Amino acid sequence: MRVLGLDSATRVAGVALVDENNLIAELFFNTPQDHSRRLLPLLDELLSRAGLTFDDLDGLAVSIGPGSFTGLRIGLATAKGLAQVTGKPLVGIPSLDALASNVWGWPGLICPVINARRQEVYAAVYCWQEGKLCRLTSYQAIAPAALVGQLASFSGPVSFLGDAVGLYRDVWQQLGSRAHFVELSNNLPRAAQVACLGLKQLRAGRTDDPSRIKLLYLRPSAAEANLLTSRSSP
Repeated sequence: MRVLGLDSATRVAGVALVDENNLIAELFFNTPQDHSRRLLPLLDELLSRAGLTFDDLDGLAVSIGPGSFTGLRIGLATAKGLAQVTGKPLVGIPSLDALASNVWGWPGLICPVINARRQEVYAAVYCWQEGKLCRLTSYQAIAPAALVGQLASFSGPVSFLGDAVGLYRDVWQQLGSRAHFVELSNNLPRAAQVACLGLKQLRAGRTDDPSRIKLLYLRPSAAEANLLTSRSSP
């Protein structure tokens, strides 16, 4: 089974192709360019360099958030369009699940943190149990200090990763020797993890209806929040 993964939940734009045994190809950029102009060319280059076409794929996986509102919409629109045109099954993968998967086999807690702006991060807490990544908390938009307070109720080391690590490193370090930080190569979202998690879902027979798949929003966008505030004002 070959699965194509797409990730545009953050400033990273990535595409990857995996099968049952291999990461066949992956391309990604962590630069502030327009995902709407970058994603399809990346897909074309990926398949071209792999010597494959969409007909050779068995399924599609896309990151569904939380993350950048604009980036998520671009990624999902691209994935839905491909699924409808090619007839390939589609599955949505939570961004935090995919990011946490970068830290395979870590013996303590894993805490992916994505910059949510407005002095908050998108986060969840995970651990590995018998070779399976288990989520211990809900997906949440939370202030960094509140997240550290939450982590204080757990025991053991905590491995932080994601684009909010550097932004709030002094806050994470309040955990003292419990705080650990992954290597640079594993710190960012990987479309390969989206594809791998998608492959597991598809292999288990789980798919999402392209017309009904929804993004995982944990709070309204800034524009929506401003609109709600203006409507509630006298």
